[in-house]
Order: sequence, then C-alpha cells, then structure tokens
Amino acid sequence: MSLTELVAEELSRPIDPRVSAMAAAIAAEHGEASRAVLFYGSCLRDQPVEGSMLDFYLIVSDYRAAYPKRWQAVANAAFPPNVFPFAHDGLAAKYAVLSEAHFHRLNGPETLNVSVWARFAQPSRLAWVKDASARDKAIASVSRAAPTLLGAAGRVDGEDILGWWRRAFQLTYSAELRAERKGRGVSVVDSEPDRYQRFGEAAAPLIVANAGKWGLRRAQGKGLSVLRLAKASATYAGGAEYIAWKINRHAGTAIALKPWQKRHPLLGALSLLPRLLLSGAIR
Repeated sequence: MSLTELVAEELSRPIDPRVSAMAAAIAAEHGEASRAVLFYGSCLRDQPVEGSMLDFYLIVSDYRAAYPKRWQAVANAAFPPNVFPFAHDGLAAKYAVLSEAHFHRLNGPETLNVSVWARFAQPSRLAWVKDASARDKAIASVSRAAPTLLGAAGRVDGEDILGWWRRAFQLTYSAELRAERKGRGVSVVDSEPDRYQRFGEAAAPLIVANAGKWGLRRAQGKGLSVLRLAKASATYAGGAEYIAWKINRHAGTAIALKPWQKRHPLLGALSLLPRLLLSGAIR
C-alpha cells in the first residue's frame, strides 16, 4: 500500500461513538467554516476516555469565517493554533484550530516547527468530516507528516526503520516544552511496531531532504511554546489548571496551584517554568 492509502485506511478506522459525537459538537461550534475534526493523542492510543482530556484538531476553511471576533482570527493566523477547552456528554476535551492551508503547510518539510508533523506522524482518526473534498484534503495533509518527521531526523547508517522512528520522536520531544518522561518516543513506537514499520517503509521514498537544524528547531519550538502559552491565557479557561494537570500526568509531579496562580493563569503558568525546567519535569 502507498503511504496515502495507509493514512486513508487509518484515519477511517472506527472510534468510540462518544468521541464522534464530541467531534461533531466541536464542528458545530464553528458552523460552516468547519471542514474536519481529527482525534489523536493518548486517549486514542492507550487511555480510557472517561476522566481523561481528549485531544482534537479542528480544521476550518479560513479563520475569519470560523470566529465571531476578529482578534481570534488574527491570533490564530499569527501564532497557530488557537486552543479551546470543550465539554460534551460528560467528557472533557481540548481542541486546536487550524485552517486547511495551515494544516497542509505545518505537516510539511517547509515548516521548521515540529508541533504538527510530529503529532500527525502518529496515529489519528478522522472523527468528523464535512464532505469528500474535506476528507481528501485531510488525508493529503496527514500523509505529509511521516516523511517530514523521518526526513528531519535523517537516517543513520545501519539504522533499522523502528530505530529511525524512535530517534526521530526523541528529537521532536527535545524541540518543544514537553512534560513527557524520557523514553516517550520509544514507547510510542513500541506500542505499535508493525504500524511504524509499514508507515516507515512507505514514507522513506517520499522524503524531501530536510535533516538537521535541530538547534534552531529547539530554540524556535520552545519560544513558540511560550508565545502560545501567553495567547492561551486569553482563549483557554482554566489554562493554568490544565497545564498543571498535564505536567502532573506526564511527568509524575504533584504540582498544586496557589490561589493567585488560578486567578492569573498567564502569570501562574509562566511562574511554573523556572522550577519545572530546573527539575526536568519539562524539557
């Protein structure tokens, strides 16, 4: 099978009906601008949906059509994506918003930042889609992610495909402010080795040379993480609580926010950074 065929088959696999219902509800929040909703992350891989934070990407036609407020569209275009909390039928989620054009570009080798292509080189599902055209565009965009990831890592002489994937993911984790434990890239690959073998074999011939630049990727990625954190204080209710919850879950810490950190989520989130960086809870 070609990489596009593998991606199309994986995106179309069935998911929990409650996840599909939440995806449809997210799409309804943004009306006719909504094109597709992709479900990804730990709840797809290995976590129960109850009591977890589900992860979605909402793909829209354009930002002006997606938002009632102009500043939201401007913020999404300037520092994509915008991220919002969401609740539906007893389940909790967050969703990120990207335009079709941004989603296509951010999955490709022309994009230095790892944020999107590192995630969509992993399994995801098309949880809601507007029409056949939106489906085809989502498949085409996601199909760019695996060659971009593997190409950015470059292949070491004698390295097998699974080792290539493991090293590539470890590099991407170092290029963002992450609360993941060491070895996360290994566990992601080893949870589905057959999948990564097939995707790697299909992706390898499609790679456009984009290896290296990891010092620049790390500097840009960590800087963008801070900027997105600042932006989230205006769009994400309870942002500081969510950040603390995510760090505690991934890094095994026991952070408890003080009242002032809850009242001022941006300052609260930023105040955590020095201690977390020194402790290694995020890298």
